[in-house]
Amino acid sequence: MRIGVSGTHGTGKTTLVHELCALLPGHEAVEEPYLLLAEDGYDFADPPSVEDYRVQLETSLRLLRSSAGDVVFDRTPVDFLAYLAAHGRDVEDVVTAEALEPAMSGLDLLVVLPVTAATERDLPAADLPRLRAAVDAALLEIVREDPLDAWPDLPVLELAGPPAGRAEAVVRVAAGLP
Repeated sequence: MRIGVSGTHGTGKTTLVHELCALLPGHEAVEEPYLLLAEDGYDFADPPSVEDYRVQLETSLRLLRSSAGDVVFDRTPVDFLAYLAAHGRDVEDVVTAEALEPAMSGLDLLVVLPVTAATERDLPAADLPRLRAAVDAALLEIVREDPLDAWPDLPVLELAGPPAGRAEAVVRVAAGLP
């Protein structure tokens, strides 16, 4: 099974990815593009720039297309579309459906971690709270509306509850998928 985990910064994505890999036999984590690019020497602005998000989007598209087997992705292209939208970019101007659809269609499940009262209470305070809120709103809109019609049949699970028990909820949903 191929699972993508999306959400703005500070919602517990990386923790969930590692918990899922521990619960799902044979699954491997694919680190988020930011970390992979930083390991390769990419020099990010602080905070990241629009160009930095574009590079992460391209990396995410490539990772989804090239990773084989049972994997759990820490971030998906949807995340970077949301960051770009929060910076005033129009999704339709950032990427084409032809580029997005093959990557997203390779997923069996998209898990979205919105900012909720539970995440605010249970997780450490995140940096850049205004950006975080804008990305969260953009992400939820993009996921729900699929403006490029790039993932019409992809099951989406929004986990709005507390961080505890998320992995088990994903495993239950994944078990019911074909």
